Amino acid sequence: MKKKRDLLDIRDLNKIEIYQIFEQAKFFKYQRKKQIMISDTLKGMCIGLLFRKPSSRTRISFEVAIIELGGNPIFLESGQLQISRGETIQDTARVLNSYLNGLVIRTYQQSEVETFAKYVDFPVVNALTDFLHPCQILADFFTIWEKKKDLEDVVITYIGDANNICNTLILGADILGIRINVSCPTEFSVSKNITNAMKNPSLLKVSNDPTAFIPESDVIYTDTWVSMGNEQEKQKRLEIFKPYQVNEKLVEKAPGDFIFMHCLPAHRGEEVTDGIIDGKNSVVWQQAENRLHVQKAILHFLYSS
Repeated sequence: MKKKRDLLDIRDLNKIEIYQIFEQAKFFKYQRKKQIMISDTLKGMCIGLLFRKPSSRTRISFEVAIIELGGNPIFLESGQLQISRGETIQDTARVLNSYLNGLVIRTYQQSEVETFAKYVDFPVVNALTDFLHPCQILADFFTIWEKKKDLEDVVITYIGDANNICNTLILGADILGIRINVSCPTEFSVSKNITNAMKNPSLLKVSNDPTAFIPESDVIYTDTWVSMGNEQEKQKRLEIFKPYQVNEKLVEKAPGDFIFMHCLPAHRGEEVTDGIIDGKNSVVWQQAENRLHVQKAILHFLYSS
């Protein structure tokens, strides 16, 4: 019996496997455009979607991906499960192991997805934790690959809170050999857990100057300043991050063909202006669409490898 594969951390994949997922996503995207929807990767399988956090893109894209791969998605709202009343993750996992063929989890703690993976025999996918967001970042790198045709000489600049998106961008760039810059306030800077985990730390530069890396940026990426769970810090964060807004003035010295990225949802007028997110350099909507194709490719990889 083959050993199961999980995607809990982008580091669960190597460079070759990431490009395999990209090629598969490209094929699935072509199929869908041509309305060729034949795939039986998950035929007869029931895949649970356990969400402790609200979701639009992640939930819908995964449900559609599972259906288009021939499977049956089952949405598991955590508030309606016994884990909301104190049942342990281990006990819940053992029960779900009897019913399901896979589990996609969107939650707070990274340890939770790791515990589920330990106690079930089927693939577990991290659909977001406070620490990492591997599915989003794989879709992001796929989008850059589509737009730039090659990742070898790309320079990414992330501006704002060094959160789960930033963490995973850095770790993904490390695997792929991509230069990445981070502009962020000192008190919301990149964690030592991330920098210490890099195999090629020279790929990363960090500054508290929001304009420091703009002239060399092929990709400019931002995210919300107030992530789920940080709402009590909202006013403090809005004040601290104000100079880090991606607006027309900030990108004046960027290369003409830079692409702007945001994982959504966007708080327009806070981390980004309408002119940028709706502007000619934005690939935000392509990014969102690619969540579907890449997540199909991830599931195909986990169940076929």
